[in-house]
Amino acid sequence: MLNPIKKTIELPDGRKITLETGKLAKQADGAVELRMGNTMILATVVSAKEAGEGVDFMPLQVEYKEKFSSFGRFPGGFLKREGRASDYEILTARLVDRVLRPLFPDNYHADTFVNVTLYSTDGEDIPDALAGLAASAALSVSDIPFNGPISEVRVARVNGQFVINPTFDQLEKADMELMVGATYDNIMMVEGEMNEVSEADLLAALKAAHEAIKIQCKAQLELAEAAGATVKREYCHEVNDEDLRNDVHQKCYDKAYAVAKAGCADKHWRAESFEAICNEYIESLPEEERDEKTPLVKRYYHDVEKEAMRNCVLDEGIRLDGRKTTEIRPIWCETDYIPGPHGSAVFTRGETQSLSTVTLGTKLDEKIVDDVINQGRERFLLHYNFPPFSTGEARPVRGVGRREIGHGNLAHRALKRMFPDDFPYVCRIVSDILESNGSSSMATVCAGTLALLDAGVKMKRPVSGIAMGLISDSKTGRWAVLSDILGDEDHLGDMDFKVTGTADGITATQMDIKCDGLSYEILEKALNQAREGRLHILNIINQTIPAPREDYKPHVPRIVTMLIPKELIGAVIGPGGKVIQGIQEESGATVSIDEIEDGGYIEVAAANKESIDKALSMINAIVELPEEGKTYKGKVRSILDFGAFVEFMPNRDGLLHISEISWDRLADMEASGLKEGDEVEVKLIEIDKKTGKYRLSMRALLPKPEGYVERERAPRGERPQRREGGERRDRGDRGPRRDNRGDRGPRQPREPRPDQE
Repeated sequence: MLNPIKKTIELPDGRKITLETGKLAKQADGAVELRMGNTMILATVVSAKEAGEGVDFMPLQVEYKEKFSSFGRFPGGFLKREGRASDYEILTARLVDRVLRPLFPDNYHADTFVNVTLYSTDGEDIPDALAGLAASAALSVSDIPFNGPISEVRVARVNGQFVINPTFDQLEKADMELMVGATYDNIMMVEGEMNEVSEADLLAALKAAHEAIKIQCKAQLELAEAAGATVKREYCHEVNDEDLRNDVHQKCYDKAYAVAKAGCADKHWRAESFEAICNEYIESLPEEERDEKTPLVKRYYHDVEKEAMRNCVLDEGIRLDGRKTTEIRPIWCETDYIPGPHGSAVFTRGETQSLSTVTLGTKLDEKIVDDVINQGRERFLLHYNFPPFSTGEARPVRGVGRREIGHGNLAHRALKRMFPDDFPYVCRIVSDILESNGSSSMATVCAGTLALLDAGVKMKRPVSGIAMGLISDSKTGRWAVLSDILGDEDHLGDMDFKVTGTADGITATQMDIKCDGLSYEILEKALNQAREGRLHILNIINQTIPAPREDYKPHVPRIVTMLIPKELIGAVIGPGGKVIQGIQEESGATVSIDEIEDGGYIEVAAANKESIDKALSMINAIVELPEEGKTYKGKVRSILDFGAFVEFMPNRDGLLHISEISWDRLADMEASGLKEGDEVEVKLIEIDKKTGKYRLSMRALLPKPEGYVERERAPRGERPQRREGGERRDRGDRGPRRDNRGDRGPRQPREPRPDQE
């Protein structure tokens, strides 16, 4: 007999979220079904009972998956089933992982798997904002040790008001959107983008999000209590030797502190010096105990090294490389570094270096997005690569990892809102990290800006980025915010807070917290300090390249755009694409057309102006409407007894009657001298309003011979019409028209006039 337990959460706008456990996936350690409107998510969590041998970290894996059936769609591809995770699913899983991971006990090392699956959606509510809540609720109703609960919400500013978990429609109107993850007491994770907002606006958004998260955390605690899941499992994943721990601290701390205080900028010297202290201690152990105690010594020494580095900053204000807390490492940068790409730049900050390139392409280069809910095309792309040699590692490159997708996404969000509107090109930035000791994603933002300017992209404003760190001591209440953190300061510190923006405001941010508390005072200090660093880097970027290149480089394809009436799109494409393919073959240009609300949007791209001009003239000839009295240059398509058909505009043929070729009377078409394929100049003398057929003339363009007399004919609309009874209106005194044909039999059909063919 099922006995499911439910808990309902109400959002500020009245929408409701329902959490239910005890109904689905009951063999998992924890399972929760989340519903919000027509959105349904199932989150499950399973953790091994024992840790793997020699594992001294938290082996957590979070997966987020969207079923195509959830939106009534078939997967693409030959197999018609869900495949590898999309970038969107990977980014959503990372958002959940980054909040959960710091909240497991330090000594818990069992393999733990969190799976969040979207089973239903209506395309209105955005499901990724609910994944963190579902995952945390599944952990809360399990017996897995977890210092939660947490929740995640998206906060967007729409028309000046903060909206929690906005719909897709609301998000399109937002000038600011953040995903925020937090416990009841502390913010743990932030990621988002915005239109150059102030630091005060960002803090206000974080506060609004945290208030909503507190309600969701409280609901999870009540759900866990109702499910009887307040008691967590016992475990023992570490065997410690407190005497050894104290001995390592006593004999190694002062030496580690001296290395930290030395303030050497060479990370390899620091690493070797710290390692030498640990090795010296291991060598001092009795040989028979050495193998057994080495793993413990290394773990305890890591804690000693961390403590020494942190105390050196708090006590002396000295960082590992000797800088002050607000000081930024030396920067050098150079644009137009390599000739092949359409734009390139090198940005080096300390021991972190990005080589970025820009490629400009046509509409045919757009990225097609075909996720479960998100479908469309992207014209601005950024790809981030982190090869092993950038950190001196000897291992092969095995494709793009989740970290690279996440870092590239942050840099993409930082730059895309400063990308020019109505830019005709598709743009791809590639950032290759050649050295890394510090934030390579922020180096990517700076190098990407330089490469865009070098390519001639008229950015709204240049963007720079900086990574901020934090060293804090909860016992003494001391803390220090660090600008432009090193890799070791990220690893051994309490915060990794990346902020990107222009001189006018913030464009993107990402923050991960590793400590138990982060006050708004610290956040405000970090944001203001980040602004100073950002402006310092922007000043160097402006000195390197003060403005975008005036014109694109010679090998950049040129693009011209035009708008045509919607009803003429088919004429430009032609049956089976025949016309547009012919334009491309004849002109050498690349032509793409897209139907938009106002008509047909055409892009013509080529390496030279001649090809573009030829393609444009061919397109204009198609979309141009024929005008009576206008002269055209056409090609004879066929010869008949009574005249010729001439293509005077693309896909438009008109009749050139034998009588309209010359002022002289021609006995037959052979006397005209015309042949198929001849180019002739003709005048459009009539467009039949009923049939839409065209009458052409060559003789109308020739001088009329002297003495030439042409029988006048009344216009068609004024010619006499038959009366009832078979009479004409103007027969005069010739008597009534005969009503029968006598002995001549039935009337034979008349041969059609040549111009009526």
